[in-house]
Amino acid sequence: MKKIFVVVTTAIFLVALLVVSAGAKIEISGLFMKQAGYQESEIRDMTDEFLKQNPDIEVKLSFVSYEELHDKIVVSAASGVSTYDVILVDCIWPAEFAGAGWLLDVTDRLPEEDRADIFPEVLSAVTYKGRLYGMPWLNDWEYLFYNKKMLEEVGASSPAYWPEVIEISKKLKEANIVQYPIIDTWGQAESLVVAWLQYVVGMDGYPFDESGNPVMNQGAPLEALKFMVDNTKEGYFNPACIESFSEEVRRVFSSGQAAFALNWTYMYNLVNDPQESQIAGDAVLTLVPGFPEGRRSASCNGGMGLSIMQSSKNPDEAWQYVTYLASREVQKKYSQSALPIWKSLYDDPELIAQQPEIIKVAKEQIPYVFDRPQLSWYSQFSVIMVEELQAALSGAKAPEQAMDEAVARCKEVMERYR
Repeated sequence: MKKIFVVVTTAIFLVALLVVSAGAKIEISGLFMKQAGYQESEIRDMTDEFLKQNPDIEVKLSFVSYEELHDKIVVSAASGVSTYDVILVDCIWPAEFAGAGWLLDVTDRLPEEDRADIFPEVLSAVTYKGRLYGMPWLNDWEYLFYNKKMLEEVGASSPAYWPEVIEISKKLKEANIVQYPIIDTWGQAESLVVAWLQYVVGMDGYPFDESGNPVMNQGAPLEALKFMVDNTKEGYFNPACIESFSEEVRRVFSSGQAAFALNWTYMYNLVNDPQESQIAGDAVLTLVPGFPEGRRSASCNGGMGLSIMQSSKNPDEAWQYVTYLASREVQKKYSQSALPIWKSLYDDPELIAQQPEIIKVAKEQIPYVFDRPQLSWYSQFSVIMVEELQAALSGAKAPEQAMDEAVARCKEVMERYR
């Protein structure tokens, strides 16, 4: 009797297990950032739309600040636990993450016809040694914004080069129109490296030579820092630059306390929104200036991609989710927050009608977009440069001393990676 009971009980358990398994969903997890580009609410909406089309998949979302994102990924990867399937990866991280073997190579998963429809400058955000380690998603670079009304008061129009920006700034100060004409993102973070590199590349320079040696203490890299320091002393750059990030720049510019600002795409619609800005209707965006003896323009690639962790147990479903978020349909729908990665959409009449000015200038800016150095030790490079650049901008060190010390510190780190 006891044996019959055991057999029946086991049979019931197995039937129940099969029923549960039949209704079980494949779960994938995604790690995103809270700010800039697509907002958290938009990512949740995109995901809900994906889930309606794929009822057999469940997506667990996590959001952290950009400042936490890198370390969160590193800790997860180093632990060997499959905490995340899909991760948001900044364009400066593929060398580190793919080099460590943490990211899935998706080169053969992206059809050639799709790859041909993506800007090369955008694909570079997920490329390492000629292979793709993610799907481009957040397509972004910086622009110069200016207050049209202020410039008209001194008889000026859209500037092409930085010397013109400085000359207009001088006129604005002399006319008492604005105390500090230019605001930029020089806060103590990666944003400062981005800002400095735009001046460096605008002068047709780079922080490393062809052999990969750091050369920040000579030529354009040093001159770019001197340009920042000198024009801050003259009162053209706002002293608050050294404490400013994207949102601080937006607030200063939106309140009419600056004639010029450098920022990402997202700022355009906000500074022309009467509920968000005191200068709505007067805010114009144009190419980031270059220098007459250098390049016409230089704008730093701020693109980010969606990568799949090598440890993912459901890479196919993760890729399905990633390609949905990056699809033409989704990117067009949410283009107010980030411009599409797809070339074909820039000729889409509906998208052009939604954002005619941004699309026009974006087409002009993209040939001048550049990548930051692809270094497996980029995080250390960024910390070094932020500390030395801020030391010079605050007056604690002369530009020459700051850059000499940056070179020495970079060489020390490079020795550990040989």
